[in-house]
Amino acid sequence: MLRLLLLLLSTWTGSAMVRVALMRVPSIRSQLRTQGLLEDFLKDHRPDMFNRRYAQCFPPGTPSLRLRRSSEKIYNFMDAQYYGEISVGTPPQNFSVIFDTGSADLWVPSSYCVSQACAFHRRFKAFESKTFHHDGRSFGIHYGSGHLLGVMGRDTVKIGDMTILNQQFGESVYEPGSAFVTAKFDGVLGLAYQSLAEILGNPVFDNMLAQKIVDQPVFSFYLSRRTRTSNPQGELLLGGIDEAMYNGSINWLPVSAKRYWQVEMDSVVVQGGSSFCPIGCHAIIDTGTSLIGGPTRDVLRLQQLIGATPTNNGEFVIDCTRLSSLPRITFILGGKEYTLTSEQYVRKEPFGISDLCFSGFQAFDIISPEGPMWILGDVFLTEYYSIFDRGLDRIGLAQARHPIE
Repeated sequence: MLRLLLLLLSTWTGSAMVRVALMRVPSIRSQLRTQGLLEDFLKDHRPDMFNRRYAQCFPPGTPSLRLRRSSEKIYNFMDAQYYGEISVGTPPQNFSVIFDTGSADLWVPSSYCVSQACAFHRRFKAFESKTFHHDGRSFGIHYGSGHLLGVMGRDTVKIGDMTILNQQFGESVYEPGSAFVTAKFDGVLGLAYQSLAEILGNPVFDNMLAQKIVDQPVFSFYLSRRTRTSNPQGELLLGGIDEAMYNGSINWLPVSAKRYWQVEMDSVVVQGGSSFCPIGCHAIIDTGTSLIGGPTRDVLRLQQLIGATPTNNGEFVIDCTRLSSLPRITFILGGKEYTLTSEQYVRKEPFGISDLCFSGFQAFDIISPEGPMWILGDVFLTEYYSIFDRGLDRIGLAQARHPIE
């Protein structure tokens, strides 16, 4: 046993864990609505829901949705709310990024960017970095609002006290639409598997593993509830698990496909008996998506069951006075029930002197070899501490420990 323990220790010599504070801000969609710009924005850009984000789920032979080597990585950026800080280059240049388990690439705006959006964000100045290496290749990412274009490079990336050397990343030189002007984040740092990467080379966490700078091949997320007084508002822990952030035991789920963080789901049950995917389906655990998504037929029926009615903007509104009477929704994963109350799956947004209530569910259709797919985004992950284990290719979920509101 002693020899086995020494062998295990010798195979992993990581030296640190790092906490990344995550900030929660009003979503881009909410900001556009407050400014009276949402309806015009959606008319102009006509987003195509989640199809482009999950293009790689489609079977071979499906017409490509890509621009060169690119597919959309964060379709739902209009609802993205949680972001944290990193730095790129020597001396370090700071950027705020969405830490996204639904993509695998790192990109930040370039000093050469010609878009209006870049004028409102921090831009990477390659000529000021002593450790920058130009790559020469271009990349493109397709969003509902248009194409994001850029060039690739390598440089030193710092996350907290951790330093990742020769990290491949993208510098965006063109960012589309007014949504990026409104966005509080500068770029995106993907945490999915390498097979999902569009920028050639190792994703950030893969390089952290290769350079053995984390204690364990694990990272975990805590996302706060709606209250602005939550401290922390959210946290990403690279290299470990924080037992103070959850209650009870961890339920471990094996990854069913090493692209996204994808697991098998037993079923989705609505209080009172209605159920979806009764013979099982698959779910993607996605910190880069705010909502919970599912097949159109199922989600439209689900919207009816919770009394949600459609708007011209493709959203579903709910009478805020009826929340206490709405059913609970339960996701069964690995034989364990994960239940959301109406207070948890309904998004409240201030509007004038009152609140608007929106359904936290959104319809999309993914045709994949594994069958129907659901996306468990921040509406779900706010309630459950999530652990992503690359060493054993599994996801852990536990009841998040929130302060009493």
